[in-house]
Amino acid sequence: MTQEQLSAKMQIAGCDMTRSAIAKIEVGQRHIYPDEIILIKEILNVDFDQIFNI
Repeated sequence: MTQEQLSAKMQIAGCDMTRSAIAKIEVGQRHIYPDEIILIKEILNVDFDQIFNI
């Protein structure tokens, strides 16, 4: 999934996440909030172990 696609799905779900914000999270320039992690987990249909590489 592209950053743009993830951003669009998050915005539809009510989270104002831009593509730029996702890019910054990926490179460590922005922290991520717990509610954003939960929504990303749901959108990507993965568990927390996969999110955090446990």
